[in-house]
Formats: sequence, structure tokens, C-alpha cells
Amino acid sequence: MAEMVLEVTGVVKRFGGFTALDGVDFAVRPGERVGLIGPNGSGKSTLVNCIAGTLRNEEGRVRFEGRDIHAYPAHRRIRLGLARSFQIPKPFGSMSVLDNLCVPLLYAAREGARRGQVADEANHILRQVGLHEKAHAMSGGLTQVDMRKLELARAMAAKPKLLMSDEAMAGLSTSEVDDILELLMGLKAQGVAVIMIEHVMRAVMKFSERIAVLVAGRKIADGDPQTVVGNAEVVKAYLGE
Repeated sequence: MAEMVLEVTGVVKRFGGFTALDGVDFAVRPGERVGLIGPNGSGKSTLVNCIAGTLRNEEGRVRFEGRDIHAYPAHRRIRLGLARSFQIPKPFGSMSVLDNLCVPLLYAAREGARRGQVADEANHILRQVGLHEKAHAMSGGLTQVDMRKLELARAMAAKPKLLMSDEAMAGLSTSEVDDILELLMGLKAQGVAVIMIEHVMRAVMKFSERIAVLVAGRKIADGDPQTVVGNAEVVKAYLGE
């Protein structure tokens, strides 16, 4: 069995008297595509925030490539190769699409990297996500689907080993969902593991090699997609009694 790129063990996160995550175990192998699903308020985004370092869990541990990263701030986790995209994209609206991508590339670049090299790499990523022709457009004027593509491109620019995609398909049309799905699935060829948090179940089923389910801060299922969606507890969580 391959060594896990991510290991979450017994993670607990509380907000005052409310327990948002209650002893969650979760792991991802290198290059694996994992769907993370659950009803609204189940703790999915809280788990991602604890993994990314924007929230600190009170109990349990998070290990990345075998390293305990509990004390690492978010920016240091990014440098290790742990990136995320956000549910609501917030690019620098007054900057071009290309310049928006150069910012994380300059951050991820090795010391001494030239601006021209960074621009070449940015253009390469923009071709991958289908935004090359809009490289010099102002990002504030992009359509919703192009905004999502730019958000994923900015995450890819951090050169991740694991990318967490938080509802990148929310509010998109069927064809737009397929565009984003193709982009995320293509990351496997680059050796990037992906955790996809999503409510569009058609996309989750097509994308995922494995699905984990959170309900009220607890993981209730984790395994083969067909088996998981047929689990009585999972069905009850989504459809009620």
C-alpha cells in the first residue's frame, strides 16, 4: 500500500460549545481522487480548513507526507504542496488573468526565478484550464465558470501534491460542470491528489475513486463510491427517514 500523502487522525474542532468535527479520521493516497460529501453543516469545509491550516484543531493530528504539520501556518503548508481552491473565488479584480496567476507562481518559485520564466509557466497553466485567450483580460470581468477556472489555476500554480477543491461547481450549468470536472480529473496525470467537496452528485460519482461522508462532524462512510451511496446511513442523512 502506498504511503499516504495526507493522514488526518482523531481530529476534533469546537466552536464554543459546538463540536464541528468529532474525532474524524481521513486519509488520501498520492494521486488519489477522493470525493468528500455530506449535508450542509456536516463539517466538510471545517475539515478542509483544519487541513489547510486556516483553523487549528483542538485534538487529533494532521500529517502530510508523514510530517506532523499541526504547528505549521497555512502559508508553510502551501509551500509543502498542500493547496486549496475556495468556494467563492476572489481574484485581484483590477489585475489581468495572467498577473493573477503570476502572484502565486512567484511565491512558489525558487529564488532567482526570472519574471519571464514565471510568465511562461503562467501561460502554460492558462492553456491547461482554457483561459489562455483571456490572459490579458481583467479578472473582475470574467464569467462565473471562468472565475472558477482561474481559482483552480491559482491553486495549481502553488505546485500542489494535494489540491482541495471546495465546491468549484456550485451554480454552474451541466456543460460548465463538465469543464471543471475534466480539469480536476486531468490533475491525476500530473500526480496530484485531489479532494473534491461537492454537492453535484453526478460529478462526485464520475470523479471519485473513493468517497468519504461526513454527517454532523462525524465520518459515517468511506469507500467505493457505489457502496457508499448505497449505504443506508448515507441515504438517511441525505433523504431523511
